[in-house]
Amino acid sequence: MHVWENRTCGRDDGRHTREDLVNPSTAQARVLVDELVRNTVSHVVLCPGSRNAPLSLALHDAAAAGRLQLHVRIDERGAAFLALGIAARTGRPVAVICTSGTAAANFHPAVLEADRAGVPLIVLTADRPPELRAAGANQVVEQQRLYGNAVRYFDELAVAERRAGQNAYWRSQICRAWNAAYGEWRCGPVHLNIPFREPLVPDGSDEWYESLDGRPGGARWTELPDFGALPSFVVPSARCGLVIACDSGVRAASEWAEQHGWPVVSETGGLGLSGSTGIASGVWLLGAAEFIAAHKPEQVLCIGRPTVFRQVQALLSDADVEVLLVRPDSDWPAPAHNVRQVGQWFDEPTKPADPEWLASWQRADRAAGAAVREALGREQWPSGLRIATELIDAVPPDALLVVGSSNPTRDVALAGRMRPDVLVHRNRGVAGIDGTVSTAIGAASVHRGQSYALLGDLTFLHDVNALLADDRPDLTIVVLNDDGGGIFSLLEQGAPEHRDSFERVFGTPHGADLGALCAGFNVPHQLVSSVAEFRSALRPAPGLRVVEVRVDRSRHRDLHARVREAVSSALG
Repeated sequence: MHVWENRTCGRDDGRHTREDLVNPSTAQARVLVDELVRNTVSHVVLCPGSRNAPLSLALHDAAAAGRLQLHVRIDERGAAFLALGIAARTGRPVAVICTSGTAAANFHPAVLEADRAGVPLIVLTADRPPELRAAGANQVVEQQRLYGNAVRYFDELAVAERRAGQNAYWRSQICRAWNAAYGEWRCGPVHLNIPFREPLVPDGSDEWYESLDGRPGGARWTELPDFGALPSFVVPSARCGLVIACDSGVRAASEWAEQHGWPVVSETGGLGLSGSTGIASGVWLLGAAEFIAAHKPEQVLCIGRPTVFRQVQALLSDADVEVLLVRPDSDWPAPAHNVRQVGQWFDEPTKPADPEWLASWQRADRAAGAAVREALGREQWPSGLRIATELIDAVPPDALLVVGSSNPTRDVALAGRMRPDVLVHRNRGVAGIDGTVSTAIGAASVHRGQSYALLGDLTFLHDVNALLADDRPDLTIVVLNDDGGGIFSLLEQGAPEHRDSFERVFGTPHGADLGALCAGFNVPHQLVSSVAEFRSALRPAPGLRVVEVRVDRSRHRDLHARVREAVSSALG
């Protein structure tokens, strides 16, 4: 773009006047989008709106030129979770953009999840300029620091003006945001609030006061390292130790544990675990009081933040167990406050592991696994545990499995199936059911291969608008439909003494016709009623589809009790 050569309005000497220049909002938006691309942002999720029109048009042009992949969604909450799914799967920052007002507020659940899960999101919210906010303009809310301390970085950009020096400022702020989202040792969301003055659409000119080009060769404005300083390490020092791994740390934990002879238990059961030290039935073992009393580890190497099982929290609460944390969030998962070390990775242990310690966990794992399989084989189909078992067995190698909160995340862990070749994603940052369908679609859209999701019916209904997608990946969504809040059946609320109030305030049956809902979104739906039908429905297929299995949630509590008793008996 060219430098404006004359600041005198109205001169007729062949040089440009103010009226000839591209308007400030358009210039700013084009620069911001260009610098995002230069900062390796290749996916952007956009929600339509008026105030963010400058960014929308600049993104359209960039996508048409093949510089980025643009995803457009009409639901801001789902859009943010779509971006989160893409970012979690690619490990790279994804931008999500909306107009002002409640649109920005609907990003909040995904921002909270990204914060606690360490997912890099760049949130750009359009806003009215200060003079309109002061005048009580329509669609105005307080967007400054809207997401509180859930973001790594916040800034409100100055309103674009007709003057030189803007290009460097705009580009620098994008680099700052990218660095805070991704360049520091722990990823997370950042927020840029951008007030736009009208006009909000291009006015036919490409001229500006100065060149709006970025650095030569497509370089970013400010060169930054991908990850800040070299990582710090924790150094295990026990002969009888245990690894507890969560989500993205499972594979690395498996490799370390195999090399050093520590048993490793995962919050996703056997999914992603590999090697002889993987304890697929680990969650059952941690819940067996007599076993854990005789097999209390000296140290627990905890990778990530466990959130699902109370037996894991009980172990971390034991004041006699030293806790080593690797890549935790700001709230350390150590209820006994006995954290020995915190680091970004794990180093060589100072002592060799006790081989008999590992062998005792392996023997118990074999016994517990056999007991679980035998107990489930005697149960009537379907149940959540059987559905999880069949799904884990059926998915092809290198498949992606997105697991919803509540019962599904417990079922896959308790199924006790070893599948080192399955990639798992869970929204366990704040463990909500918000936006899980959108997250699954986002993650599947960047996964090479077949993708699956296992969700409860309330999780599916909570984000059913996500089915309104023009870019539909190869994703099979399995909905375990127990007609309400089946998770509460396994908690204190599901005890017999609360039977009178349970259905009204916890069970909450909805009676929704999932098939009719899917038909309204033109998404194939199949209701299966037998194991054979379920296995057939799980065969790899192109496109987006929903497989529904209806389950009687009144059986959940007794089923888990029977399997738990079988495991306890097998352990002697």
